[in-house]
Amino acid sequence: MKIGFIGLGIMGRPMALNLVKAGFQVKAFDLSTDARKILTEAGAEAAVSPREAATGTDIIITMLPNAAIVKDVLFGENGVADAASEGAIVVDMSSVSPVDSLQCAERLKERGVRFIDAPVSGGEPKAIDGTLAIMAGGDESAFAEVRPTFEAMGSEVTHVGGIGSGSTTKLANQILVNVTIAAMSEAVVLASKAGVDIGKMYEAIRGGLAGSAVLDAKIPMVLERNFEPGGRIDINMKDLTNVYNAARELGTPMPLTSQVLEMFHSLKANGHATDDHSGLIQYYEKLANYEVPKGGK
Repeated sequence: MKIGFIGLGIMGRPMALNLVKAGFQVKAFDLSTDARKILTEAGAEAAVSPREAATGTDIIITMLPNAAIVKDVLFGENGVADAASEGAIVVDMSSVSPVDSLQCAERLKERGVRFIDAPVSGGEPKAIDGTLAIMAGGDESAFAEVRPTFEAMGSEVTHVGGIGSGSTTKLANQILVNVTIAAMSEAVVLASKAGVDIGKMYEAIRGGLAGSAVLDAKIPMVLERNFEPGGRIDINMKDLTNVYNAARELGTPMPLTSQVLEMFHSLKANGHATDDHSGLIQYYEKLANYEVPKGGK
């Protein structure tokens, strides 16, 4: 099975590398020549355009920043749709809205190309070690064909329904992740300003009901004052904007999500757009005129 992989950024590069390590033939494309070089050094074949990445491949995976770029890669000049073989499967693992996923699927169907929306959760660390959670929407037979590639990149692979359901599940995931980070930040600033050692507080609560994978991933970053991105604020802001827009279409109020989205807009305006979303704590610190000390005490 030959795979075209398009998008070798923070998440895409380690995902593509794990496919190579698993023995798949990978033809990789990114605008960055350095990113392509890393893949070729690992044993992949470099492509110079999305069209070339799709030529002669059975599965074409896209891992890109937003829907506009996904659509350009698929349907623009030198795009995937011009070269994908009939019966090939395009797997979009980007975080986009379900409306965008359905639009892409319909346009590809006209060319005899199948489509799966399969966004991921877990950030850069889980992309590197191949333990991502993958939530896939699409035809069951197409999912069965693609599953071995998913299992090379993730440890939790779930077929959640038809086309668009993967993207919708990711929206729900992003609500839970980002609202939890906001609640964590609020709690940490309160406790720290009261004089509590945050490292010890984390030890005390992580095994209880308040414990979560979000706390396990983000509290250590706060303690280190390390906001290097695994999940960037601007990318998560885009995801929550998709949540907000989808919710408006469905007539579903999103009071918590809306508040966190505004926090992200504030952080972006203050130069933190490329920080990890654990950097949300800086919003609370500014409100409280207080900075949680490195090390937590």
